[in-house]
Amino acid sequence: MKKLQFKKDINASAEKVYNTMLGINTIETYQQWTAEFNPTSTYEGSWEKGSKIYFVGTDKEGKKGGMVSEIADNIPFQFVSIRHYGMLDGENEITEGPEIEKWAGSLENYSFHEQNGITTVTIECDVADDYLDYFN
Repeated sequence: MKKLQFKKDINASAEKVYNTMLGINTIETYQQWTAEFNPTSTYEGSWEKGSKIYFVGTDKEGKKGGMVSEIADNIPFQFVSIRHYGMLDGENEITEGPEIEKWAGSLENYSFHEQNGITTVTIECDVADDYLDYFN
């Protein structure tokens, strides 16, 4: 597994960027930026520390699938850490097996640092070798 890092400066407060990215006020803002991965991308659950959360979408046949994760940490407007530990296949959680073991426990971390009204979002994520090209 490799750790990738991406940074983006956004001309807005850390509070606004955090709320918009996570869909705190309206889930549509989360869906808008994650549509790049899947046009049906959304989440089910809570951003509260320790909570289970599903990152889901539907395939061409309309079947739901995605990631089973936990919010490992959440400091509003500063930091969010997501620990992925399974896959969702329809309504079934899969948390064991060779495909899961490749990346189980991987983290996806978002840091928000505001200076002079500009927020730098830093994303660090653990990526299985099979998906490096996709994430890059």
